[in-house]
Amino acid sequence: MDNRRNFIKKTATLTLGAGAIGGISTPLFSRTGAGTQINGINIVGPKEGFTPEIGTLVSMMNWMRNTMLRPVHGMSQKDLDYLHDDNSNSIGAMLMHMVATERFYQANTFEGQVYFENGEKANEMYEAASNLGDAGRAAFKGKDLDYYLDKLEACRAFSLKELAKYDDSWLEKIDTQFWGSPTNNYCKWFHVAEHESNHNGQIKYLKSRLHSK
Repeated sequence: MDNRRNFIKKTATLTLGAGAIGGISTPLFSRTGAGTQINGINIVGPKEGFTPEIGTLVSMMNWMRNTMLRPVHGMSQKDLDYLHDDNSNSIGAMLMHMVATERFYQANTFEGQVYFENGEKANEMYEAASNLGDAGRAAFKGKDLDYYLDKLEACRAFSLKELAKYDDSWLEKIDTQFWGSPTNNYCKWFHVAEHESNHNGQIKYLKSRLHSK
């Protein structure tokens, strides 16, 4: 368990290879700034501690998380708060949006409910992160990169802890009311990875505009 926890922490804290199209093989950075080789980060497939299909899903989630975090490495508070225009979302708010999205799927699939966390302040934070817009712009500013990394890391650690409790048949479980059509748990959790891919493109665009004004 300790070895798996260490692996999770390392993969969730920015260890990323340098390849772009042909894959990632050499680590780019870690949260401490020191390169650390991650065993098997480029291997999509079963992982120790999980059933085969869940392990494959986890490998995709971890790979996408590393890819998504690459462009925010070393960003200042000012960079994270940057608003391209009055209607845009900041990079920091989008990072928190990913936390809120993953927390939603935790609640929906692990707990059979749709909520974020107990406590009024926690609910307000997750609602702002989920909705973005004016609420996100108001709530997520003046925070450094570690604030967002801590939230992402804790949320992902909980996801992996819970996913380890299930078998592959759980992935096939169908929710007939979700998204207006039958949706299984595999689709829901694949969406967590796909969702980060979507915002990865937005983050890269905003990063390219940081010094354009």
